[in-house]
Amino acid sequence: MDDHGAGLALVRLPGLRVPEGKPLMDDLTRRDVIKLGAAATVAASLGVGERVAAQAVASPAFFTPEEFALVDELSEMIIPADEHSPGACAAKVAAYMDGRRAEALEEKDRTKWRDGLKFVEQLSRESGGKSFLQSSPDERVAVLTRMAENERTPNKPEELFFAELKSRVAHAYYTSEIGIQKDMEYKGNSYLAEFVGFDVSS
Repeated sequence: MDDHGAGLALVRLPGLRVPEGKPLMDDLTRRDVIKLGAAATVAASLGVGERVAAQAVASPAFFTPEEFALVDELSEMIIPADEHSPGACAAKVAAYMDGRRAEALEEKDRTKWRDGLKFVEQLSRESGGKSFLQSSPDERVAVLTRMAENERTPNKPEELFFAELKSRVAHAYYTSEIGIQKDMEYKGNSYLAEFVGFDVSS
């Protein structure tokens, strides 16, 4: 089980792929649109159900199994695995967010997520006639692109949900062991045998 440490929450270093205020399709660096589609292709070939089964031993605490699979796939599309580090699925982002939603004190916080996932499914059926997870990789990317169109100034319900989703995915990933140690390559505090800075007393 991957650990999510609160102590390093929202650490934003140069390796971060989803910085605040950056549209998903605007500047993804190594998480660009082509790799987004490639990651979705890999996910489709592996089978979403297999990835979810590998990630969650027990039943989700808040999401239904279908909702969990959808959150897992959306998270992996936002932060997919690449040559540098594993993605959101390996970091168990969906499981982390499921736990946080289950602990939410306000009913509106839980309702917001269920409604948001319904928006995703609605857009998918409007554009391709299929549910999101039954859609092709290109169709999934098209849905996510549409949701991210006005990321800087979201107004529509699906745009507001995407902004929330992306923020939560980034938080969950970059407070996980994979995000901290493998993506940002944080090594922890290092012991120095001697002072390597500038001595202002001399």
